[in-house]
Amino acid sequence: MIAPSSPHAAAMLDLRPLSAAIGVELTGVDLSLPLVKAQAAGCRRALEEYCVLLVRRQVLSGGQQLRLAQHFGRLGVSSSGGPPAIVYVGTQPGTDGRPGILPTGPVDFHSDQSYLEIPSIATMLYAIDIPSEGGGTLFSNCFRAFDALPDSVKQQLHGRSALHVYDYASDPTRRPSALPPNAKCAVHPIFKIHPTTGRTSLYVSRLMTWSIVGLPEAESREILEFLFAHQEKPEFVYEHRWQTGDLVIWDNRSCNHARTDFDDRQPRNLRRVTILDDATAPPPAIARARNDA
Repeated sequence: MIAPSSPHAAAMLDLRPLSAAIGVELTGVDLSLPLVKAQAAGCRRALEEYCVLLVRRQVLSGGQQLRLAQHFGRLGVSSSGGPPAIVYVGTQPGTDGRPGILPTGPVDFHSDQSYLEIPSIATMLYAIDIPSEGGGTLFSNCFRAFDALPDSVKQQLHGRSALHVYDYASDPTRRPSALPPNAKCAVHPIFKIHPTTGRTSLYVSRLMTWSIVGLPEAESREILEFLFAHQEKPEFVYEHRWQTGDLVIWDNRSCNHARTDFDDRQPRNLRRVTILDDATAPPPAIARARNDA
């Protein structure tokens, strides 16, 4: 049993590590029932400390998932820009009839919505249909990735920012070869300080980080490729092999995630809720970053 180290999370939770790299599993809880205040605080603290929180064998409606998500922050919105705050990820349309996003194939490492000025704090996925093989989610601990960087790299990149870009119109699973003119984009510090833990994460990703602001293109690309490979080292990564009824929530400020390939003749359907950051970010100077890219 792991006790969350916070006076606001006094309840003892039954937690076990998912791996040496990242994540914990919470047992002995039925998330279809409302959490008491101490339980919710403990779950928030566990997420902040361990980056990924798993609860297996849950039976959750969309409404119950939304109620749970509200313990972690403000609900996001659907891909259509309005309520409900649920998006389906998968090979089949959701119960609301909307097609699932990212239906097939592998997806590169990324942090959800880093292309927005104010990205989501966390993402919550609930497994509905899972293929017999593949379709796992890889989680990379960006706290540990930062800690393990050479001091020379930390000094070189101290205070620098990067341009994050995402283009829904092209292949949403890979970074495009050219900067899309109308893609969503934002600038964020390469070294991101978590507002609750105070720890620093390496806030770049292979899918969405386009360039380092203010550096020549060739130098930027070389450094980013080093950072991507560093983040994806096995010692920082845990692969979650989904089971039906899994509920996983991860902190987008401290970890990246990716999807492995799977047989698209088998269904893979999950229900997603994003949780937003209430903080107000400074203007990202997108135009200047585009000119530097």
